[in-house]
Amino acid sequence: MADLTTEPTQTSSCCSAEAQETCCDPSESATCCEQSAAGLTCGCSAGQAPEADIRETVRARYAAAALALASAEPQSCGCGTLNRRDRRGSEVFGRALYDDDQDDGATADAVQASLGCGVPTAVADLRPGETVLDLGSGAGADVLISARRVAPTGRVIGLDMTDEMLELARVNAQTAGVENVEFVKGYMEDMPLADASVDVVISNCVINLSADKPKVIAEAARVLRRGGRFAVSDVIAEPDLDERTRADMAAWTGCIGGALTEAEFRDSLTRAGFENIEINRTHQVHEHAAAAIIRARKPLN
Repeated sequence: MADLTTEPTQTSSCCSAEAQETCCDPSESATCCEQSAAGLTCGCSAGQAPEADIRETVRARYAAAALALASAEPQSCGCGTLNRRDRRGSEVFGRALYDDDQDDGATADAVQASLGCGVPTAVADLRPGETVLDLGSGAGADVLISARRVAPTGRVIGLDMTDEMLELARVNAQTAGVENVEFVKGYMEDMPLADASVDVVISNCVINLSADKPKVIAEAARVLRRGGRFAVSDVIAEPDLDERTRADMAAWTGCIGGALTEAEFRDSLTRAGFENIEINRTHQVHEHAAAAIIRARKPLN
């Protein structure tokens, strides 16, 4: 079981007047300062922050989300609330995206805890005996769904950098009575897996959170076997997404600010050696961004 204690992070300077220009909404500046004083970096300029700062801000926000989920409290952390709804009130992230026949194998708690923008397991064409890797596996919903589909001889690896999410996922797996799963701590940019060790890579609205998305995609290609499949849900930004939004860490950790455009995602997949690339948008999650299913295949030779 993961240790929930972590070393204090460096206090952010997000309470400075200049930094607040690109950090929290003015109405949330007090919360921003409180979180900063507590040691959670705000990441006021996502577009300019070092990779380690972005990673720590994302980790802190989703760690707080995991603790809130575990205690059934409202999900809030960092510089604001993890919002599952768009401005019109429609749910664009989370549980509402799963149909009853799409969450078979996962516990109600695991699915309820989903913060994703789609259902990658619905399009991954999983088969018995395969090894599946779920990037940023969170509370484990997609891992548990996948585990049922690749059973009895297949297995699923959930990769996450957040101790609190890993603990929540292990509890959910134990509750579900699923044994062909493993939850591993690590970074998407440096996956602790051997070359050519998995058949399918999935993720649910997580790649956009990385500060080095091309590296994540290249790592996915590395760990996939020949002919292996890449099937993820993610956010695709419109080319006109403004720089202020991209520089706002609240928008970054909310899955918008760091998103690639469709052209950028295609280019990263192509550079990593993928073929048969498909990007199909499913629904809007922001005025200038949409959720999408992205699929590709590693060549057979």
